[in-house]
Amino acid sequence: MRAARPEDAEGIAIVHATSWRETYGRFVDDPDTSPWFDVERRVGMWRQNLAEQTFVTVVAADGDEIVGFAAVQRTPEPEAVRDEELTMLYVLADCHGSGAGQGLLDAVLGDRPASLWVADDNPRARAFYTRNGFVADGASSAFGPIPRTVRLVR
Repeated sequence: MRAARPEDAEGIAIVHATSWRETYGRFVDDPDTSPWFDVERRVGMWRQNLAEQTFVTVVAADGDEIVGFAAVQRTPEPEAVRDEELTMLYVLADCHGSGAGQGLLDAVLGDRPASLWVADDNPRARAFYTRNGFVADGASSAFGPIPRTVRLVR
């Protein structure tokens, strides 16, 4: 695990888009044409995020290849349930079970209190966060192609 650098934008974007496709592709009619799975769109976003330090971002790498990343930010809402939000934690499906996800969570957040949003219909992620002390607080929403997300807190 290491802190993300500006030159990681493309690698992070590839993991971001690929993980979204692997996890949420079932929610769209045609993943090949959905902008949610477009790497180029995410490259620009990540160049900006890393340049502006929008998030504290950590990457997991296998050699020179980024296989996962996690990002935390201060929660922007003045009446937020937690001061920090784990905004993203994605690991390529080929690396699930490798410890990369746990390493990323530990590196970017440790055991500090935080909130996060997760797809309601993502039992693997929900079990991971439950093992790490997060519980649903009753809030729900939707995001992009994901029909229902739930907020978890610890």
